[in-house]
Amino acid sequence: MLMQTHEARLDALRTELSKRGLDGFVVPISDEHMSEYVGSYAQRLEWLTGFGGSAGSAVVLKDKAAMFTDGRYTVQVREQVDGKLYDYEDVPATSPAEWIAEQAAEGAKIGYDAWLHGIEWAENAEKAFAKKGIELVPVDSNPIDAVWDDRPEASLAPAVPHDERLAGRSSANKRAEIADWLKREGHDATVVSALDSVAWLLNMRGKDVDNTPVALSYVVAHADGTADLFIAPEKVTPELTKHLGNAVTVRPREEFQSALSDLSGKTVAVDPKHAVAGIFHALETGGAKIVRSDDPTVLPKAIKNPAEQKGHRDAQARDGAAVVRFLRWLSIEAPKGGVDELTAAAKLREYREASGALRDASFNTISAAGPHAALPHYKVDEDSNIPIPPSSIYLVDSGGQYADGTTDITRTVWIGPGEPSAEMIERNTRVLKGHIQLDMQKFPDRTSGGALDALARMHLWNGGVDYGHGTGHGVGSYLSVHEGPQRISKPGGAFPGTETPLRAGMILSNEPGYYKAGHYGIRIENLVLVVPAEIESEGDYLGFETLTHVPLDRTLVDKRLLTEAEIDWWNNYHTSVLAILGPQMVGSDLTWLEEQCTPL
Repeated sequence: MLMQTHEARLDALRTELSKRGLDGFVVPISDEHMSEYVGSYAQRLEWLTGFGGSAGSAVVLKDKAAMFTDGRYTVQVREQVDGKLYDYEDVPATSPAEWIAEQAAEGAKIGYDAWLHGIEWAENAEKAFAKKGIELVPVDSNPIDAVWDDRPEASLAPAVPHDERLAGRSSANKRAEIADWLKREGHDATVVSALDSVAWLLNMRGKDVDNTPVALSYVVAHADGTADLFIAPEKVTPELTKHLGNAVTVRPREEFQSALSDLSGKTVAVDPKHAVAGIFHALETGGAKIVRSDDPTVLPKAIKNPAEQKGHRDAQARDGAAVVRFLRWLSIEAPKGGVDELTAAAKLREYREASGALRDASFNTISAAGPHAALPHYKVDEDSNIPIPPSSIYLVDSGGQYADGTTDITRTVWIGPGEPSAEMIERNTRVLKGHIQLDMQKFPDRTSGGALDALARMHLWNGGVDYGHGTGHGVGSYLSVHEGPQRISKPGGAFPGTETPLRAGMILSNEPGYYKAGHYGIRIENLVLVVPAEIESEGDYLGFETLTHVPLDRTLVDKRLLTEAEIDWWNNYHTSVLAILGPQMVGSDLTWLEEQCTPL
């Protein structure tokens, strides 16, 4: 049985730790690049515990173990992880380091893989442990790998050039910008370890991680505009070699650590938010002078140039047509009672693939029926899959990866027959009002996302309710669907980027919601582009251009609760939806779209 398998795996790990003289080990969801999504070879936490979420960690001691997750996974962790083997611990109420300091014996040796943890995590853990004489020990090799017999190999899929017409800038131009920054700051080099940063800098894409088109690799960029790319030789094609040119030296990925040790006497900039502790240790051992600094690719990557903006609009129009065809199909089939969550997700994927342009999903589709819609980060699988009940709310959060853009959209729809309850309509209308308020807002240039967050919540707050996630995240250009540094979220929260000033060219999501545990959930999500505001103003002002064009479900809207300006927004939005998607539709699909886009 699966439960026995996880017990056996836990026992095997403890045996391995004992051989190494370790009293415990910390297991994160991470890879050597601190990626949000990781390849199958790096899914150590899921292999050990069964937990399939995208954020969490475990601690294994000799006689006890614990799982650490935040409020998004309170239900999921209890469904997937055996409570007889692991205690359930809530973050941020506690943390792995705090728990270890309390539970481990004085003088215990706690192992960690320095190539899977950030340097700040390691330093904070050491401080927490020092009070009790506990030692944090970087391991030479990951002990889980020693007992994971059928561990998958890292992907060797080819890395490919990204069309410069879509990128809007050449790699040489980007490297020159980084070189100028290095010279201004007095640095010799910078380590670029985040996979999407490497992909952006070199105009390179790959297939090594589900949902994100990146290639497993590192870059050391130098102040003279040259760069060293560390990548498995099997992934390098003649096409890629020609694309990179003479200024980029291609080296085997396995040489990366030793190459860091060779930077003796050099001043090297490293971003502690994106580089693992192992990188800092290798540089320090080699005698480099380390400067902690933001990854210099992050901001220019976030500010989309005109070619990237056009690509996003084109991708959104293509993606919107696929979502409309899906929603029409759903409106016909789901009320019959024969559609389940997995079937719906597969059908939506089928409509996206029909364009011939889909490269991948941008994340695992959240196809959530009934009470599952109340779980903001629900992940449907064979075990959790349920039929979509007639006379219920259905929430679908999904996106596509296209060569010209990355999409992310959430629609909440009523599945007939019958009518939604008054409470459902009232809650959805409040979510809609918050979405519209944020979408219409003008604000001074360099206003932070945190300063705008309350706009999306104000109508929910006035109704005595709220939602527990951020309001908006950055989105990449055929890259990560969750891209920094910008974010719209409550100030002072746990999400980095909330205080980042918004700049014209940034793309964010606008996704307020409401979730009634055990009953239903609501979320309305469009992507928006930060643009100069067309208003008379003292100084530079910004606003949002809506990029996502798919009808909203009017069944869940109480027009009486909307202001005249909000009704105008609704009607203008749906006029744009019809103008953008109508030319792509024929027959009954077009008829359905026209019906959905009639004035409110």
